[in-house]
Amino acid sequence: MKFIDEAVITVESGRGGAGCVSFRRERFIPKGGPDGGDGGNGGSIVLRASSQKRTLYQFRHRQHFKARNGMPGQGKQKTGRSGADIVIEIPPGTLVSDAETGELIRDFVHPGETLVLVRGGRGGRGNARFKSSTNRTPRYAQPGEPGQARKIRLELKLLADVGLVGLPNAGKSTLIRTISAARPKTADYPFTTLTPQLGVVHTDWSDPFVVADIPGLIEGAHEGAGLGIRFLRHIERTRVLVHLIDVSALDPGDPLKAYDTINREMARYNRALAEKPQIVVLNKIDRPDTAQAAAAFEAALPEKTVQRISALEGTGVRDLLSEIVKVLDHEQSRA
Repeated sequence: MKFIDEAVITVESGRGGAGCVSFRRERFIPKGGPDGGDGGNGGSIVLRASSQKRTLYQFRHRQHFKARNGMPGQGKQKTGRSGADIVIEIPPGTLVSDAETGELIRDFVHPGETLVLVRGGRGGRGNARFKSSTNRTPRYAQPGEPGQARKIRLELKLLADVGLVGLPNAGKSTLIRTISAARPKTADYPFTTLTPQLGVVHTDWSDPFVVADIPGLIEGAHEGAGLGIRFLRHIERTRVLVHLIDVSALDPGDPLKAYDTINREMARYNRALAEKPQIVVLNKIDRPDTAQAAAAFEAALPEKTVQRISALEGTGVRDLLSEIVKVLDHEQSRA
């Protein structure tokens, strides 16, 4: 399934039904008086965050949502049927804004949150409503109010505790497969992962936490290179970053090149990303002749404690999880 993380939709509520002009006509009651009923209300369009939704894929095939109109009132003071509301489910983490003005309408964070985007028009009042001591036979009723229409932009930003970042083939997908039940595709070529992957990590010593594999970051990503800013936006929601580096691909003359590339792109996209807590991890230490490259990297970055792992074989992964939990607990205590 293709991952869709942005969509523009048009929503239109229903028109209210017209009120009815009617008079009671029964045998032996020649002047029964007005008995026109009210029109029904038009249907509204409601957004609801649902944990059952993970992408905005549904809007690839449908971009227009129109609620039903209210039915007109009838004689004998019968109110017309109201138009049914349309409830549109979206994944938590979706930003909703006005597509024309850019104004943020709502940031959906938790499942179950709801928002009425456009409210249905109110039904018009029937002539029975206008009877009075001075007007016993009103011959008019109200028309129904029109519905509302607006164009909405939906933008999904994944909600995760931990974001895995790094150049293509750093081993992010392999790591998330090792520590969770997520099963992203893996292969030895760039951009194997084309969609963000979420996995829940369970440990013996802490509460579960959610990890997101953020794909497609290369030099120039903040300007749209590679898979570009489509996925940079998802890092904004994470609390901690785990920066994976392929130790077998380090440049001997510049061991920090891959590390600096990713950090530079994140900072250029959003300075706040560069300030997030970051755990630096050298991956693929199972490959031959990597000890010297790892030592050179650590010597070039003395201010950081660097984790060494093999995501494929599981070496060092438990220690990495312990460090992640420690940083998450620290961040939670500061919140």
